[in-house]
Amino acid sequence: MNPLSPSYPTANSVEDFQRNLAAVRQRIAAACARVGRDPAEVRLLPVSKTVPEERIRLAYAAGCREFGENKVQEASRKAEAMADLTDPRWSVIGHLQTNKAKVVARFASEFQALDRLRAAQALDRRLQAEGRGLDVLVQVNTSGEASKFGLHPAEVADFLRALPAFSALRVRGLMTLARLSADPARVRPCFVLLRELRERLRQDAPAGIDLEQLSMGMSGDFELAVEEGATVVRVGQAIFGARATPDSHYWPDHQDPQPASPEHEG
Repeated sequence: MNPLSPSYPTANSVEDFQRNLAAVRQRIAAACARVGRDPAEVRLLPVSKTVPEERIRLAYAAGCREFGENKVQEASRKAEAMADLTDPRWSVIGHLQTNKAKVVARFASEFQALDRLRAAQALDRRLQAEGRGLDVLVQVNTSGEASKFGLHPAEVADFLRALPAFSALRVRGLMTLARLSADPARVRPCFVLLRELRERLRQDAPAGIDLEQLSMGMSGDFELAVEEGATVVRVGQAIFGARATPDSHYWPDHQDPQPASPEHEG
């Protein structure tokens, strides 16, 4: 499917969600078969950004038990509104402004976009106060695009060496956003780079740093990601339907504002 001109029908019933989920899982299984992988190695993370609560509840009824969100406040509102459900897990997959760390520390089960020590420090402090731990993935910019957040691949080893200082953060692996392109020859190298980087980093990863997870691939490219070793694919539109809001709304070309003093983080 061309990621630049997708045709994703909107799911408006439990049956729609069951059909879409089955189709995505079949595509994951086919990609695994092409490279000799077990589909059980690949975790499907449904991405519910911009999706209203009532449709997320339909997805839940269809069997979804975890949801990925880019915007912290949006995710927090949904988690609070759906607190009557017993076991949903919320994964924050977008860039984190440090003044939102306290919100993530309260409700999230996972944060997939860690790329700054200031964010690690803020999350750790807030998690310690909440008495919680948090699974985190380190975001790597594998496309070299200035519009994407994430560490340069050459910076990741030093970054990982600093993370054991933050005991509330459970480092589980790496995450990337590939180049948005209909050409697999431009997309696949992003996934290859992350996999090869993980293999190199594993050799001297600090104690307690787990690099098992590779979160890579979205609706337009997750099959390529699976072929290159993804253990988590973040799929939204192929499950929920096409979004009116472009991805540029969620990965804008700007940097985290620097608070003038600690009290501005409140």
